[in-house]
Amino acid sequence: MSLFTRLSSGYFFYFAILGLISPYLSVFLDGKGFTSLELGEIFAFLTATKIVAPSLWAILADKTGQQLLIIRLGAVFALFSFLLLFWLNSYWPISFCLALFSLFWTAILPQLEVLTLNSVRQSSKIYARVRLWGSLGFIALAVFAGQVMEYYTLLGSSNLSNSSFTDAFVLMGSVILLCLFLSTLAMKPQRSKHKVKQQALAIKEKLLKPRFMIFFVSGILLQISFGPYYGFFALFLRDLAYSGFAVGLLISLGVVAEIMVFIFASSFFKYFSLKALLIFSLAVTALRWLLLAYYAESIWLLVFTQLIHAASFALFHSASMIFISSHFHPCQQSRGQAVYLGGVYGVGGAIGAYIAGMLWLDGVGASTAFLMASVAAVLASVLMMFLPKKDTRSLTLE
Repeated sequence: MSLFTRLSSGYFFYFAILGLISPYLSVFLDGKGFTSLELGEIFAFLTATKIVAPSLWAILADKTGQQLLIIRLGAVFALFSFLLLFWLNSYWPISFCLALFSLFWTAILPQLEVLTLNSVRQSSKIYARVRLWGSLGFIALAVFAGQVMEYYTLLGSSNLSNSSFTDAFVLMGSVILLCLFLSTLAMKPQRSKHKVKQQALAIKEKLLKPRFMIFFVSGILLQISFGPYYGFFALFLRDLAYSGFAVGLLISLGVVAEIMVFIFASSFFKYFSLKALLIFSLAVTALRWLLLAYYAESIWLLVFTQLIHAASFALFHSASMIFISSHFHPCQQSRGQAVYLGGVYGVGGAIGAYIAGMLWLDGVGASTAFLMASVAAVLASVLMMFLPKKDTRSLTLE
């Protein structure tokens, strides 16, 4: 099995579980009878684990150099945690179970990113091609789970209040996580080029640089803006009478658009600075949420907003990975990734999920929630304009 295949399969299954959880966890929880406020709280619990957990795993990874072992442990314990959902029905047990799952699941991506970037010698072109397999995994599960949701709807459970879809949700997630663990067994560890003494190099100075702080806060605001989308988008479309198949296709359309960006990412980095790409991504994301707030009934505008996902996620993510890779010393990469993922996705995601849950009001406040999201993205784009010009072009343009 080639290096490309081993790494790509890991991304495929990692993001396949995201393709199930991100759109349909709200449907699963709705099927358990929870309110939108409770959904927001659960999403906040789930996301909050990303604040501390990645840094703890990263410190361990940097000190031991055992990125692959941590990836495997994260995969197997995430599987066991997810399996517990088969037997749980009440608020606190499910919240605890999902938080435990996230605790181990968040151990995987930062180390997988470091392993991949080191394996491909930090080539943005090869990284983008490996990473796009994660997008393919997301699409596969988003469409498949949408079909499953539609199947149970056609059986007469349009409110999904019975256990049929909820059981199918847990079964699908468990199978994907098992495949993820098996894929990690085919991966090979990379030999560290740095001594243990070097691996302990502090990153405080790097974190306090104005360049990083502006980038970091802008990323948090972006993730706050994603709160209504990540938490309630599938429910939003279902309430607007879109079929389960249509929900899966619309979600997948955004990922197809992101794949195109991953394929041609190196071209963008050749002709535009990271600063310009980051500002553009944030600005069009603000437009995306504004259109969703008022025009989601129009299928064509809905399609357009999903195409914007190419910029609001894929372009921003690719630029962010190169920013992190060039900003931190090689022996700081795991901790740099963890601070970024934990802070941006953890803090930003938790705040966004909680605010979205408060504003959603079982669908009545959907427009208000997306307006809040648009404002957060506007603030992020304005802040990013103050990013220092120095070193804002990619250093890895192979």
